[in-house]
Amino acid sequence: MGAIFTNIAEIFAKSGWAQIFFTEGGWKYAVMLAVACVLLYLAIVKQFEPLLLLPIGFGMLMTNLPLDGIFHMDIFINSTNHIDWALLGSSGGMVDYIYLGVKLGIYPPLIFLGIGTMTDFEPLIARPSSLLLGAAAQLGIFFTFVGAKILGFTNQEAGAIGIIGGADGPTAIYVTTKLAPHLLGSIAVAAYCYMALVPVIQPPIMKALTTEKERQIVMTAPRRVSKTEKILFPIIVTIIVALTLPDAAILVGCLMMGNLMKESGVVERITKTAGNELMNIITIFLGFSVGCTTNAATFLNIQTVEIIVLGIVAFGVGTAGGVLLGKVMCVVTHGKINPLIGSAGVSAVPMAARVSQKVGQEYNPRNYLLMHAMGPNVAGVIGSAVAAGILINMFG
Repeated sequence: MGAIFTNIAEIFAKSGWAQIFFTEGGWKYAVMLAVACVLLYLAIVKQFEPLLLLPIGFGMLMTNLPLDGIFHMDIFINSTNHIDWALLGSSGGMVDYIYLGVKLGIYPPLIFLGIGTMTDFEPLIARPSSLLLGAAAQLGIFFTFVGAKILGFTNQEAGAIGIIGGADGPTAIYVTTKLAPHLLGSIAVAAYCYMALVPVIQPPIMKALTTEKERQIVMTAPRRVSKTEKILFPIIVTIIVALTLPDAAILVGCLMMGNLMKESGVVERITKTAGNELMNIITIFLGFSVGCTTNAATFLNIQTVEIIVLGIVAFGVGTAGGVLLGKVMCVVTHGKINPLIGSAGVSAVPMAARVSQKVGQEYNPRNYLLMHAMGPNVAGVIGSAVAAGILINMFG
C-alpha cells in the first residue's frame, strides 16, 4: 500500500498541478491561463475578432500548461538571432514547424492576398482624397514610436510597437517578426484586442474632436467607377509602392494581386480559394502559433504592460489624426466632407467604417457614411503596409 501512495506522490510531483501550486513562480502559469480564458471569453461570448482571438487564446492556454513543451522559443530566439535548424530537427514539434510560417514572413502576405479578394477599392478610387485620411491615421504609428523610445525601447522594438497603431494584425505580426520577434506575443495580443475594441475606443475621440454640426453633415454620393479603373488600380499601386518602397512590396503586392483576381473576374475559382479556404487555414496556423509564443516567461513582465499602454495610445492618436485631417478637409471643401470618416483611416476593415456610420447616424438618421468611410478605411490598409515598409527599411 505504501508503494502505491509513493507512486501517486511521484506522479503528482511531476504533474503540472505541482508546478503551479508548489514551485517558485508557478503562479505565473495560473495568471496566463486566466488571461487565455479572458481572450477565449472575448472571442466566444463577446465575438471580438473571434477568428484570431480564439486560436490565439487557445494557443496561449496550451503553451502555459506547465511541462507541456508544445513550443520551443529557443529555436527561434537565440544568441545568433537565426533559426536553430539543428535544434528544430532534434526537438521541434508541430507548433514549431507551423511557427516557421510566422518567422519566415509567409503567413501575413498570404492573409493580405485573401483580404485583397474581399476588398472593394471603388470608394477610394472615386474619392482619391480619402488616401490622405488613410495616411493621417498612421500618425499613431510614428507618435507611438517616439513614446516607446522615451520608455527605453530600442529602435527595432519601438517600430514593432508603433505598428499596433495601424490597426492591422497581420502587418503588426509581420513587422514584429522582422524587427523584434521576442515581443511578438505581447504585440499580437495587444493589436488584436484593440482591433476588437475599435467600437469602444473610437467614438469618444470622434465626438470630442468634432462639433455636432460637423457630425450631421450628409455627404453626396461618389461618382461611379468603371471596371477598367478597378483593374488598373491594383497594378498601378503595386508598381508605385514597389519602386518607391521595396520593403512594403510583398504586403501591398499580395493585397493588390488578390484584388486584381477579384476585379478581373477571370480567375473566379482561385479567387474563392484565396479568400476562403487558404485564408482560413492560414488564420488558424497564424493565430495558434502566435498564441503559443505567449508563455509566462516572455509575457508577464513590465514590457508587456508598457506595450498595452502604448497600443491604446497608438489607436487613439491614429483615430485623432484621421478626424483632425477630416476637419481640415471639411473646411477646404466648404462642408462637403464629414470629419467622422477620417476615423476610418485606421486599417480595421470594415469595423472602423461601421463605427463612422454608427456615430454619424446618432446625430442625423439620414446620414449614410459607410461607403464614404470605406475609402479612408481601405486607404488605411495600404497606409499601414507602407508604414511597415518604412520601419523595416529604417531599422530592419
